[in-house]
Amino acid sequence: MTKYDYDVMFIGSGHANWHAALALKKAGKRVVLIEKDLIAGTCTNYGCNAKILLDGAADVLHQAAAYQGKGITGELKIDWSALMAYKQKTINPLHLLLEQQFKAAGIEIVNGTAEFVDQHTVTAAGKNISAQDIIIGTGQRPSILPIPGKELMHDSRDFLDLPELPKHLTFIGAGIVSLEFAMLVRAAGAQVTVIEFADTALRGVEEKYVEQILQRMRDLGIELHFNEAVQSVVKQDSRLVVTTANGLKVTTDYVVAGTGRIPNVEELALDKVGVKFDKTGILVDDHLQTNVEHIYASGDVIAKRIPKLTPTATFESNYLAALLAGQTTAPIQYPVVASVIFTLPRIAQVGVTSAQAAAEDYQVVTIPYGARLRFQTKNEPAAEATLIFDQEHYLVGASVYGDEAPELINFLTMIISQKLTLNKLNQAVFAFPSQTIGLLSMLSPYLKQI
Repeated sequence: MTKYDYDVMFIGSGHANWHAALALKKAGKRVVLIEKDLIAGTCTNYGCNAKILLDGAADVLHQAAAYQGKGITGELKIDWSALMAYKQKTINPLHLLLEQQFKAAGIEIVNGTAEFVDQHTVTAAGKNISAQDIIIGTGQRPSILPIPGKELMHDSRDFLDLPELPKHLTFIGAGIVSLEFAMLVRAAGAQVTVIEFADTALRGVEEKYVEQILQRMRDLGIELHFNEAVQSVVKQDSRLVVTTANGLKVTTDYVVAGTGRIPNVEELALDKVGVKFDKTGILVDDHLQTNVEHIYASGDVIAKRIPKLTPTATFESNYLAALLAGQTTAPIQYPVVASVIFTLPRIAQVGVTSAQAAAEDYQVVTIPYGARLRFQTKNEPAAEATLIFDQEHYLVGASVYGDEAPELINFLTMIISQKLTLNKLNQAVFAFPSQTIGLLSMLSPYLKQI
C-alpha cells in the first residue's frame, strides 16, 4: 500500500505549477492540483492575458496615430464596454478549457484552500491530502495601502473587469501596472492622474526611456505627481477625493492601487511545518527547495531577485518537473530574463543594463533604428535600442524603446543566451523588410564576428 495519496501535490494551479503537473503526470507520477480560485491562476484569468487583450485596442490607435496626415484620416475610438465584453468572451472560458485539459491528462483537481497539517499533508475542501513532494506556487496579490479609505480603492483584478469606463481614474503608484493601465484608459478617452511616493517611475528600467514615456504621458494629458504620499481616500457625494501628505487633492471617479504585490503565504500555515519565509516570499535554495525536505516553491511566491514574471515561473516549473522526475540533480541555472513594459510605446530590456555597464568595462552602443528605418518601423522615429557588449564583443544586455520592443527583445535575448556571433547569425536568412533584420544590420559592426 502506498504511504501517500499522491507522489506530487501542487498548491496553486498557475504557470508556476501546471507545466510541471502535466510533465510529471506524463512521467507516470500521481499528481494533484489544489486551487482555491480559478484554475490556471492570475496571468491566465485576470492578469497578463486580459491586460494584453485590452491593450491591443489602444496599441492599434497608438500606431494609427503615427500615420495621421500621412495617409490615414478620420478618428478611431475605443468602445470600452464592447472591448470589455470581447475580453470576457475570450478570457473567461480559458480556465474551463485548461481544467478540462488537466483532467483529461489524469491530474486530480481539488477546489479549496490548502493548509499544512504536517510536512507531507495539507487539509483542503474538508479532507486531508498527502504527497511525497509538495510544490507551493500560490503567487502574489496586489498590496493595498493601509490608509483611511482603502476599501474604496480597486486592485488590478477589479480594473481588468471594469464594465464601464469612468470619466476620471487615479492610479496610486507609478510602477508597471499603473503606467500600462493609465495609457490604456487615456487612449480610451478617460482623464487620468498618477500619484507616486518616489521621485520617479520604473526604477531599474533604462532611465532615458522612462523619461520619454513620462513625457509622452504628459503630452497625452495624463497628470503625473511625484514625491506625494497618499494619506486617504474619501467619498464625496458621488465622487472620490484622494489626499496626500503634502496637501494635494485629486477628485476622481475610480482609484486603482498599484503599489506593488505581496506573496500569498498567510493561509498556508507554513509555521506549522517550519517553512521559512519573509515579506518578499518563501525562502528556497538553488534547487527551489525550502528548508523543509520535500517541500518546494515555484513562481512569484518565491523570495528572489530575478524578475517575478510568468516566463520565469514557467522556467521554474519545468525545472522542478525535471528534478522530481529524476532527469536532473543540478541546481537551477537561470538564463537572462527578458521583460516588457506595455506602455505606448513599449519598453523592453534583458541582461546587463546601461547603469550596470557604467561601473564595469562594457561598451554601450545606442542604435537609433527608428530614425533610420522609418519604412520598417511604421513611422516611429523615436524607436531606439541601447545595447551592451562585453570585452569580447558578445552582446550581454539590451534595452529597446518602440512599438515592436517585445519581439525585438526576444531576438536579442536569443543572441545573448546563445552567445551568438555575427558569423552564426549570418547562417540564417531572415525575412526582409522587418525591424529584426534592420536592427541586426545596425548592431553587426559591434558584435563579435566569429
